Amino acid sequence: MLERMQELEPPDSFHVSAVMGWLELGSIAEAKEEFEKIQESYRDCPEVLEAEWRLASAVKDWEAALKVAQRHVLSDPDNPNGWINQSYSLHEMMRTQEAWDRLWSVAERFSKLGVLHYNLACYACQLGHEDVAKKCLNLAIQCQNKGQIKRMALTDPDLQPLWQYVRGI
Repeated sequence: MLERMQELEPPDSFHVSAVMGWLELGSIAEAKEEFEKIQESYRDCPEVLEAEWRLASAVKDWEAALKVAQRHVLSDPDNPNGWINQSYSLHEMMRTQEAWDRLWSVAERFSKLGVLHYNLACYACQLGHEDVAKKCLNLAIQCQNKGQIKRMALTDPDLQPLWQYVRGI
């Protein structure tokens, strides 16, 4: 495990906020430019890793996104974002079984996170395990707003085989 980095401080914390803001606006070039202003010594801080992952995922560079997520898992294994981002990257790279395996390995540790169970539902569904996917989706609903989960699930192509089931929840 890597040594934990110091807390992110200004101006680097401002640069991270700017990266996230530019990404929300769809301005990838500006987000990249802002990211480059972050000091190297902060590159393994969870907030910086999250910003870097979002930047890589915005351009669908899943190899780079996976590497960032793996650094995040190593530097801060108690932060669920690294695990979730790692699995999402693997899934986007068509490595869904590996995405499932890695996220499932920490499911108990982060059992209160709806997004974790939701992603597991997506992976299980894509792997053809619809009964497992239903159980994971129900866990996601227990952790988060039922209406929100249903709305997301009914537009998520990964869960299309479950759409009839979701309508009935």
